Amino acid sequence: MVTEVDIDTREATPIQIGPCTLTSRLIAGTGKYENYEIMQAALAASGCSAVTVAVRRERLVDDQGRSILDFLDLDRYTILPNTAGCFSADDAIRVSRLGRDLLEQLDNAGQHWVKLEVLGDRTTLLPDPVGTLEACRELVADGFQVLCYTSDDPIIAARLRDAGAACVMPAGSPIGSGRGIANPPAIHLVRQVLKDPEHGGDPDYPLIVDAGVGTPSDVTVAMELGADGVLLNTGIAHAEDPVRMATAMRLACLAGYHGARSGRIPRKLHATASSPWEGMITTIPGE
Repeated sequence: MVTEVDIDTREATPIQIGPCTLTSRLIAGTGKYENYEIMQAALAASGCSAVTVAVRRERLVDDQGRSILDFLDLDRYTILPNTAGCFSADDAIRVSRLGRDLLEQLDNAGQHWVKLEVLGDRTTLLPDPVGTLEACRELVADGFQVLCYTSDDPIIAARLRDAGAACVMPAGSPIGSGRGIANPPAIHLVRQVLKDPEHGGDPDYPLIVDAGVGTPSDVTVAMELGADGVLLNTGIAHAEDPVRMATAMRLACLAGYHGARSGRIPRKLHATASSPWEGMITTIPGE
C-alpha cells in the first residue's frame, strides 16, 4: 500500500486529548531555563502548541518583577498545569484546583486540564501508583481532564485509563535523568494495553511518553514505539544551546511519527542484497 505524503509537510496530524486539539505532538516544559527570553525562544523553536507550568513550584513573578505569563502567548499555547512536587493525593488535588482557578481567570484552553504527578519520594521522583490512582479518580469526578504521569507498568496504565484519565503518560526514565527510553519493551506493552484492540485497547486513546528524554534520538525512539507524543523539559532547558536543541527535538518527533507509520523492514539475522542476484553480468564480452 502506498500513501501519498506531502514531502514539504513539517507537522504531524493533530492529536486530540479530551476536548483539546494539539497541532504539535511535542509538549514542552517551562522550567529550568536560564531566563524567560531563552525559554520563549526555545518554545517557539520546538513548534509545541501546549506547555506545562508547575503550579506549586513556578514563581509567577521573578526578582525583576516579571511574570512567566508575560512570556507565554496564551492565544498560541494551551497551558497544561502540573502538580510537580506533590507527594500525596490530597496535595495534588489541591494544586490542581489552584491551577484551574488561575487559568479560568486567564480564559486559557487548558483551564480544565492537569498533568497529574504524585511522587513517591524525593530521590527517585518515581510516581506513587496508589496516590496517583486515588487523585485521578477524585479529579475526574471534579470535572478535570487528567493527563497522568506514571511508571512504565502496563497494569497501572490500564487502571488509570479505567479511572477516567484522558491520557496516560509513562516515564521513559526517571525525571531529569536524560537516560532516554530505559525499557522499550515496557513502553511497547503499555501501548498494547492502551491502544491495541486485541488487548482491549482503543487505537484513539492518547499515549504520551513523559520524563527522561535527553536527546532527539530518544524522542524518535518513543514515537517509533507507538507513542502519540512526547513531553520533555530538561533535555531542552539544560542543553548548551536550548533553542537549537528545541529545533532538533521537533524534527525528531516528526521523524519518529512518520517512521512509525511507514512500516519498517523486518529484522533478519543474515544480510539481504540490495540488488538482485538474478541477471548479474558474470562475463565481460571480449574477454
